[in-house]
Amino acid sequence: MASKKGILVTIAILAAITGASFLFWIVPENNEATFVISDYGNYLDGVKKIHEVLQESIDIEYQNLRNGEISPGDYITITEVTSSQVTSQISEFVTSKPPEEWLASYIGYMDAMKKFNSYIVETKVLANMIEKASSEAEMAETLEKIEALKAESLEYVKISDESKPN
Repeated sequence: MASKKGILVTIAILAAITGASFLFWIVPENNEATFVISDYGNYLDGVKKIHEVLQESIDIEYQNLRNGEISPGDYITITEVTSSQVTSQISEFVTSKPPEEWLASYIGYMDAMKKFNSYIVETKVLANMIEKASSEAEMAETLEKIEALKAESLEYVKISDESKPN
């Protein structure tokens, strides 16, 4: 027979699951969140600083990967964390709803972050290729794509800077 403690724990777990399911059912799905910003220039500058730190960090680790100083598996773990941070920054841009005069600059920087995220994903692809000992020709194509994505990201940063209101 089951003990009273086991039965109580089971009932508590079932009640928690039922309560959580009920909350998901009752809470409306169309609750758009908005990230409130009061100083759009400073916010954009802050995001730019975060982006620079992430860029520098991933560049260092990417060089370590290319030089054989870290394993592809370790690099992939780093890219997953960095990509998650970039995705978080992009989400904040989407929900920030800047005024008209800041819109072009915000869109430019959001595009820069998207390209940067694509760059990170492509370096992860290269790490997988290194791990699987792919051919030099295959890796050369991926290396070209990596450089192009990095250049595009930097170009979007310039576009964002040029679009800032005075």
